[in-house]
Amino acid sequence: MKRKVTATAAALGLTLAVSAGAYAAGGLQQIKAALNNKIGIVVNGQAYTPKDGNGKTLAPITYNGITYLPVRSIGEALNTPVTYDAATSKVIIGGGSASTGTSTGGTSAGTATEAVKRPKSLPADFPLPADAKIYDLIEGSATGKPSATFSYTTKQGLEALGNTYKDYFAQKGATSKSEEVSAAAFQIIDSGSTFAVTLDGAPGTGSRQGFNVVQVIWSGE
Repeated sequence: MKRKVTATAAALGLTLAVSAGAYAAGGLQQIKAALNNKIGIVVNGQAYTPKDGNGKTLAPITYNGITYLPVRSIGEALNTPVTYDAATSKVIIGGGSASTGTSTGGTSAGTATEAVKRPKSLPADFPLPADAKIYDLIEGSATGKPSATFSYTTKQGLEALGNTYKDYFAQKGATSKSEEVSAAAFQIIDSGSTFAVTLDGAPGTGSRQGFNVVQVIWSGE
């Protein structure tokens, strides 16, 4: 079946939604744009609301008369994998790699073709589940400290995972803490003299349904 996406705007572009803190990686230009909540999206005849990995609704962005949609969410609606290759700074739509451009067909969330290696900016003892599949990795520096922004999928329970992080940051000497942990979700915003971290964990949606998704923003040693 031929797939198509329509929206109530004259022109549409695609953009990769990146997490806060990505400016540290460089190569980005600040612009003034508007969230356009009036635009509706229809995928194969059905109304569609784009959402991020934690289920938060994403609004289209209008800039200079062009409307941009979150490419990962649209890819999920079309059953097309979308990944980010941090080494080459390229968005990859469909199968294949950034270097060869060859297609390998569709993949599901958490497969080896989507995962990237453990961020070099993370401390060696930073807790990551054994089954963690990392994606959307951006590494750089913030205020002179190594930083990493990424997400990962896991089958590990959210409450156990959240408590593991609470214990870890306490051992690292967190002096400022905002921690909410339950079986349904967790959010941790901690900082100490050598680090600052924000983590959001929630059940995955779309192609990541059946996994839990954790978003990480890390800066420190």
